[in-house]
Amino acid sequence: MSNHKIRNMSLKGKSKSKKLLKIYNYLEKRYGKIECPLTHKNPYELFIAVVLSAQCTDKKVNAVTPELFKQYPTVNDLAGAEQEDVENLIRTLGLFRAKSANLIAAAKKIIIEFDGNLPKTMDTLISLPGVGRKTANVILGNAFDVPGFPVDTHVIRLMNRMGIVKTTTPEKIEAIVNANMDSHYWTEFSHLLITHGRQGCSARKPDCENCELNCKV
Repeated sequence: MSNHKIRNMSLKGKSKSKKLLKIYNYLEKRYGKIECPLTHKNPYELFIAVVLSAQCTDKKVNAVTPELFKQYPTVNDLAGAEQEDVENLIRTLGLFRAKSANLIAAAKKIIIEFDGNLPKTMDTLISLPGVGRKTANVILGNAFDVPGFPVDTHVIRLMNRMGIVKTTTPEKIEAIVNANMDSHYWTEFSHLLITHGRQGCSARKPDCENCELNCKV
């Protein structure tokens, strides 16, 4: 997407930037600092957990990753794993066959193309099997302190409900927020929106009465 197109996404003046900052400040006051809910000790473990989290709850992922990390503590161990063995460890998760195949294939690619080190840029991360922009942004922001704005279903819903965007395309929402908000907010803002989507602004029963934003930001 060209810089010209991204600039044209902004509202006149700085109104959209002000709205985003107002939302951020309210959510930070309400929920405090939010850490990544996926249990991990290093970038490698976070990479695995985020890939597994697709169409699955963080709670379920956190329930299976301890044994997975124990069995495959390094990327070399994972690259040499039998797919059936990985499947057996994550069978309770959705899409467990595809996720197992992607994890092993990604581990092999990391060894061959990146000297065994998890890559640290968007372009290199999304070249790995099973990794899209959302997954890459989570890894960048939480493992490497590289600003990124992950867009999931909660973020899509809230950004539309609050009038920031009129699109359900994750890439467009990411571009709009990035164009109108300083980069040091991005990772934490995504965490806050997801938390609010789960606890306060759910899809079916939004808690508008107890929310100062009330979609009128």
